[in-house]
Amino acid sequence: MPELLTADRIDEIGALGLKSPDPAAFVAELVGAVDEGRVADPDDTGYALLVAADILGQAGDLADALALATRAIAEQPDDNAYARAVRGGLLLRLGRSDEGMAELTALRPLLETDPAATYLIDELAESGHAELALEWLTAALDAILERTRAQQHASEDAQDEAAAMIYGLAQRRHHLREELGHPHDEYDNLADRLRAASTHALDAVDDGPATLLFWPQAEFDALLAHWPALADSYPPTWDEHRAQLERALVDASAMGGADLGVVAGTVDGLAAFARDAGSDPTDEETLDEYADSLDEAGVTAWPPGRNDTCWCGSGAKYKKCCLPRSRA
Repeated sequence: MPELLTADRIDEIGALGLKSPDPAAFVAELVGAVDEGRVADPDDTGYALLVAADILGQAGDLADALALATRAIAEQPDDNAYARAVRGGLLLRLGRSDEGMAELTALRPLLETDPAATYLIDELAESGHAELALEWLTAALDAILERTRAQQHASEDAQDEAAAMIYGLAQRRHHLREELGHPHDEYDNLADRLRAASTHALDAVDDGPATLLFWPQAEFDALLAHWPALADSYPPTWDEHRAQLERALVDASAMGGADLGVVAGTVDGLAAFARDAGSDPTDEETLDEYADSLDEAGVTAWPPGRNDTCWCGSGAKYKKCCLPRSRA
C-alpha cells in the first residue's frame, strides 16, 4: 500500500525542495499524493499544494506555481485566504498586475481583523510593492486606532484583540520601514514604545517563562516512552506538541509578551537535571526549572521571519510550517 503523506513529510519535502537545484521530484511527490488521495489528513491537501507551489515559485516556475495555488484554493473553500494571497502574489510576479492586485485587495480588510493576515504584506513586498504594503499597514493602523478611540469594546477579550492587532501591525510596519531605510515616524515611535512596554509588562508578571520548553521529534517520542506519566501533560503527537507551543507563543505575544523563544530539551538532559536536583522529572515545576536551566545553552528566538527556517527544526520556512498551525 502506498505510503500516506503526513504533515511532517510535507514540511520535510518543502525544506528539501527549496534547497534542491532540481526540485521536480519533490513537487511530484506532493502533487502525486494529492492526486492519489494519499494525504494522511485531508485538511492538509491545500497545504501540500501550497508547499509545492512555493518550491516551484522559488525555482522560477511561476506559471506552474500559480496553477497549484489556484488548485489549493479549490481544495479548501472555507479557509482559503492564505492560498488566495499566494495566488495574488504570483500573479503580480508574472506581470498580471490587475488580477494580482484585485486578489490581494479583496483580502485587504483582513488586516484589520486577523492578526495573521500580514501574509498580504509579505506578498506585496516580495513582488516589488513594498511602498504599497506600507500604505496598507498604515491605513489598517489608522482604522483600528480610530475605532478604539471612538467606541468602547464589547468585552475585555475584544479589547485585548484590538491591542494585539495594533501591536502586530505597528511592529510589522516598523520592520518594513527599517528594511526600506525610511526614517522614524510617529508610528515607528509607537512601535518602539509598545515593544518597550510589553517587555516591562512581561517582567512584571509571573504567569510562566518567556522561554518555552520544546522537544524535537525524536526526543518527544522518547520522552513519552520513558515517562508515560507525562502523557497527561503533553499531547499525544509531536505535531500537536509544536502546534500547541506555536499557539502559546502567539497568545503570549498578543498579551504583550516580548523576547519570546523556545529551548530544546533532551531526555538525557532532563534525567540528569532531575537526578542532580533530587526532583521528579514528570513534575511540572521540574520541567519549568529544566527549561530555565537551558537558557544559557541558547534560546531559539520567536517568531522567526516568515521566510526564515521554522523554529521547530523541520527545515521548512516558518510561513509554511508552524505559523499556519497557530490558526488551526
